[in-house]
Amino acid sequence: MPQKNVLAEIKRDLDSHVGKRIKLRANKGRKKVVEQVGILEKTYPNIFVIKLDEKKSTVRRVSFSYSDVLTETVKLTLFEEDKDSEIEANPNKE
Repeated sequence: MPQKNVLAEIKRDLDSHVGKRIKLRANKGRKKVVEQVGILEKTYPNIFVIKLDEKKSTVRRVSFSYSDVLTETVKLTLFEEDKDSEIEANPNKE
């Protein structure tokens, strides 16, 4: 059950940042990496949703699971006024 605790910790960490700007770096496989900026729109029990900043008129949303953050398939960086901080899945972090 330690895995479930880590996923719950990632969810709690993301819950505190809902509505904030986030830089998303997703590994889509076969050496394809996507980097985009958006707003953490909502968290659900198993996934979270990011509303992407796009120049187009349509709004685009992407969703990822908390295990994607745990396995580092997705890396999130939180934009703050004075600095950028990365949201990580490190159970030994103090």
